[in-house]
Amino acid sequence: MQDKIIEKLRSFKNIAILGFGCEGNSTYNFIRRYDKDMKLTIMDNKEINLDDPNVTYKKYNNLESELEEFDLIIKTPGISLKDFNSSIKNKITSQIELLLEVDKKNVIGITGTKGKSTTVSLLYKMFKDQKKDVFLVGNIGVPVLDEIESYKDGIVICEMSSHQLETVKTSPHIGIILNLFSDHLDHAGSIEKYHEYKMNINKYQDSFDYFIYDLDNYYLNTKDMSNIKSNILTVSLEKQASIYLKDNNIYLNNKIILNKNDIITNLKGDHNLKNILFTLLVASLYNLDINMCLNSIKEFIPLEHRMEYVGKYNDIDFYNDAIATIPEATINACNTISNIETLIFGGMDRGIDYKILIDYLNSGKIKNIICMRETGYKIADSLNVKTHKVETLEAAVSLAKKITSKDKACLLSPAAPSYNNFKNYMEKGTRFKELIKESI
Repeated sequence: MQDKIIEKLRSFKNIAILGFGCEGNSTYNFIRRYDKDMKLTIMDNKEINLDDPNVTYKKYNNLESELEEFDLIIKTPGISLKDFNSSIKNKITSQIELLLEVDKKNVIGITGTKGKSTTVSLLYKMFKDQKKDVFLVGNIGVPVLDEIESYKDGIVICEMSSHQLETVKTSPHIGIILNLFSDHLDHAGSIEKYHEYKMNINKYQDSFDYFIYDLDNYYLNTKDMSNIKSNILTVSLEKQASIYLKDNNIYLNNKIILNKNDIITNLKGDHNLKNILFTLLVASLYNLDINMCLNSIKEFIPLEHRMEYVGKYNDIDFYNDAIATIPEATINACNTISNIETLIFGGMDRGIDYKILIDYLNSGKIKNIICMRETGYKIADSLNVKTHKVETLEAAVSLAKKITSKDKACLLSPAAPSYNNFKNYMEKGTRFKELIKESI
């Protein structure tokens, strides 16, 4: 597998590694494991120190024109190409693309606006608990090429972001879209482009492949599925599908396999129930034991920063949902936590539509609404209920401790990215947990 990738790379005279973060560094290390002499150009605007005479370093100003000279560009996911011409985009590849070109038959690709990391992690646990040779890679934080030598004929579960799917020209054997909402407009340029990138997960499939999607999702139901060549399977909590919920029973291929009450889990909310149904459907394709899958679900520990119960402090239940970067995720969290009284939200403005969250908050279901910049301030001006504007997370937590009633819950769920004040959602969630444990 790795030999085929290196053979392909050797056929290009002028290769650029675009972006030298976690994935770019992984790409460089992979190439050097097999070819010490391959000429490479690393393009990044930070200082890079490598003792390698066969590497040229370039900082870029006009990236599009500067990429013209290269035959192949191995791009890190975070760099946007929304304004680039097609001649540049046609030369782009990525770690995921390189894997799919040599081993798509063993790849389960999972994407969606929300729920990706939870779903891939739970599915990985199901396979692992049944002693299957399985690997968890991709957007979850493990670059695809890091351990490619170990994959052989094992199953590769790959979390795929829209950034990673943007330029792929090969789709995985099993391609899954959990849901589609509005997100990453700063990177894609429009909601249509963002959804187009996501749909690449099935665009290049054939009749031997499977495409699985959420039949309840509004945006997915607007897509034309008539040209899809793969086998289409669906998941629903509302209507008949390949796997669906009806009268508290779970049906697979129209036969009852479980009662909803059979599923004992720490994953709360209907959105997580749907994620579980996705994993059970995939498990059925691989003939996994259903009872062992149920045990895996029962043992699964929810991932950090995802409706994470931090604990009871000052007689208040605190929840950390810092991963919530869109309004739908925040609404799901609010509806799942039964005793919620205080919501802390707001973050970087990416230009998405917040009407659904405004309508929800105006319903009066949340008593205390604490708004942080930028989107929190913007939304506060459209609300007809009482709000509290604060400048910092420290001020938000301090206020929440004062205004949240005994035995009620306070939820951090930004409904926006955290880049305006924090490095990422993880840093914001970690700081939130630190603050709630401090005295007022």
